[in-house]
Amino acid sequence: MPQEIGKVLETAGEKGYRGRQVFQWVQDKAAQSWREMRNLSMETKTVLDERFLLQPARLVRERLSRDGTRKYLWLMQDRQAAESVLLYHFGDATKDRHTICLSTQVGCPMGCVFCATGKQGFARNLSAAEITGQVLDITAIRRKDEPGFKINNLVFMGMGEPLLNLPAVVKSIKILNHKEGQNIGIRRVTVSTCGLVPQIELLAAEGLDIVLAVSLHAPNDELRNQIMPVNKQYPLEVLLEACRGYIAKTGRRITFEYALIKNFNDTKTEARQLAQLLRGMSANVNIIPVNSVNDERYSKPPMQEVYKFLEVLKAAGVQAVVREEKGSDIEAACGQLAGKVR
Repeated sequence: MPQEIGKVLETAGEKGYRGRQVFQWVQDKAAQSWREMRNLSMETKTVLDERFLLQPARLVRERLSRDGTRKYLWLMQDRQAAESVLLYHFGDATKDRHTICLSTQVGCPMGCVFCATGKQGFARNLSAAEITGQVLDITAIRRKDEPGFKINNLVFMGMGEPLLNLPAVVKSIKILNHKEGQNIGIRRVTVSTCGLVPQIELLAAEGLDIVLAVSLHAPNDELRNQIMPVNKQYPLEVLLEACRGYIAKTGRRITFEYALIKNFNDTKTEARQLAQLLRGMSANVNIIPVNSVNDERYSKPPMQEVYKFLEVLKAAGVQAVVREEKGSDIEAACGQLAGKVR
């Protein structure tokens, strides 16, 4: 934050207001080195070089999909790898928007069986700097070809469980929302979780006007236990009670993610169970035909079955949509590229 940078500069004999200038260069203009900061003296740049590390993550691989989606694989300072995905939403020339799907951990400890990241195990949390750095590095890269490029939406739904790294996630949200930085609207920020009840309650207490997305993926405990180990600790009854508490405290609708898996959770019976489960809640459902992770047990159902599932939900009064698939030809699902490169 500007005031934090300013305090460090003051201890070195610099003016505190320089913190605001540095913050703007790094966070708004996505500067990649101190040399780019033209309104700072050489003395100030020397102090910055001594006190702060300004070094982009190393871009190991960038892949471009037929639909315009870009996937980036980054190598951090300790040589751990993390991914980001840039999504383009094309429309009217004045309404084109860009979304970044951010990683919050290297790997993931939650072990969801249909997730590529979950198959890699867990290495460590990313710092707030490493999380915000994904936005800044992509912005710097794209502005070379697209002057004025700006990120409009953030989705904390990449590698890792965001709520297991809650302090860094919250700090990165505040930095990226700051009016003198990227100034990304707080209502355009989505944070995903597999269903960690205590952390949902902590997030509600933060008072952030964000979107909470809960990965549900099954309408009953029997099925959910088979694919999401977290359900054995926080079964659906407990999880949904926490979700109702979150809605009551924040006044915000919750999004429930539902990965549709062929011959597992995709029948009209499961659709009716899901509608019953969410009855009376301020919520909407994202139906996601599951991404293949080289496991024949978890494959996509035919699209006609996907839309039959959707119609059952709608008929029951549940707000639901089928998420548009992007980047399938570049392994854009969480963890797929990092796992392949490893």
